[in-house]
Amino acid sequence: MGKDYLEKLFGLSGKVIVLTGGAGVLCSHMAKGLGRAGAKPIILGHTQEKINKVIAELEAEGVEALGLRVDALKRDEVEAAAEKVMARFGRVDALINGVGGNRPEATTSPDLPFFDLPEEAIQFVFDLNFMSAFLCSQVFGRIMKDQGEGIILNISSISAFRSLTRIPAYSAAKAALSNFTQWLAVHMAQEYSPKIRVNAIAPGFFLTKQNRYLLIDEETGELTDRGKAIIEHTPMGRFGNPEDLIGTVLWLLSPGAAFVTGIVVPVDGGFSAFSGV
Repeated sequence: MGKDYLEKLFGLSGKVIVLTGGAGVLCSHMAKGLGRAGAKPIILGHTQEKINKVIAELEAEGVEALGLRVDALKRDEVEAAAEKVMARFGRVDALINGVGGNRPEATTSPDLPFFDLPEEAIQFVFDLNFMSAFLCSQVFGRIMKDQGEGIILNISSISAFRSLTRIPAYSAAKAALSNFTQWLAVHMAQEYSPKIRVNAIAPGFFLTKQNRYLLIDEETGELTDRGKAIIEHTPMGRFGNPEDLIGTVLWLLSPGAAFVTGIVVPVDGGFSAFSGV
């Protein structure tokens, strides 16, 4: 009985789950975790070589998967990808909006004060983190509206709760994404179907290509002052591993979270709970 009960509560077998930014560090691990849970991950990414690598790893584990090169900021490309997914699978059970990141040009430093941050870099970071999720939610959300059910999971950030120094565009975009998560949850449930849920997770500090240069000294491999400050303010005393996100993702996409919508879940080792004292 126990196994059947858990499968009914948390099972994702056969579910078609689209991941934008699916070839990135965090979302590729999510895709593998979802595949091991029986789901069919659809990897939407910007770089074909990275997409191919993730698909090969999934297929090596016997996971049915599909990889498509897509610019998540171009509606026509997102719509074309959605058509391909529907042609092959006939439905979309969940969308994970995982596109995101920062740029050095949008990061303040002694050599680049706030007053000189270039407008195009700020706009790029905001669009990458917010508009990509907005557009993809429109395209795949319409499919869910027609189905009468579906799940959208946004990848926000702990910086949406407490703004972080040096990264104004990234923090602002993630705050907007968290607010949009709540708005869209209400809108989809009231206007279309209460079986369409929208939530977000807010990862704390995970080492990725975009933030490594801020946290680890490239020459020495030691923590930067910023990296040390983060560890000192993280009660668990470490950076997150990509695998640390999988359990929360599996829960939010599962039937076990059927009455959960409009929330943003921190996965941050206690960073958001610690006052520093």
